[in-house]
Amino acid sequence: MTLHLVRHGRPLVDRTRPAAEWELDPAGFDDIWALRESGRLPEDAAWFCSPEPKAVGTAQLLTEGDVGIVEDLREQVRNSTDWLDDHDAVVRLAFAEPDRSAHPGWEPLATCRDRIMTAVRRILDVHTGEDVVLVGHGTAWTLAVAELTGAPPDLERWAALAMPDVLAVPLA
Repeated sequence: MTLHLVRHGRPLVDRTRPAAEWELDPAGFDDIWALRESGRLPEDAAWFCSPEPKAVGTAQLLTEGDVGIVEDLREQVRNSTDWLDDHDAVVRLAFAEPDRSAHPGWEPLATCRDRIMTAVRRILDVHTGEDVVLVGHGTAWTLAVAELTGAPPDLERWAALAMPDVLAVPLA
């Protein structure tokens, strides 16, 4: 059994709206279709995704099958339209100090981790022995991989994630 954590495709950036509301950029659809054809995702799996439009859109382009939308798979809550030129540095601060909000309106990463992992474990418990695909977000998936493997969050891997991308986690 493998858990496939898919990061969404490239979004259409709209600086007037929080990132959680962004749609997919149609110019990036070819990248999503390439992932679909790559063989990196299982043909037979249970599919779920974040409720954010860019995740839902990615899932719809990756599979013809049913995809359950799970509210708690959303990205770290970032209720802000502040444009951060140093976004990566703020996210790294969030990982360094997970119990604090790294920016006004941002959910502490410890809260995000607990929310994500409750949802992931619930899905895995229901789908024991099956491959599972979750479509969502880079920061959330970095937290999930760390929790599932017992390793610290891999911030270099986080920084290198493409849109879309897949993190595969073998499970016993």
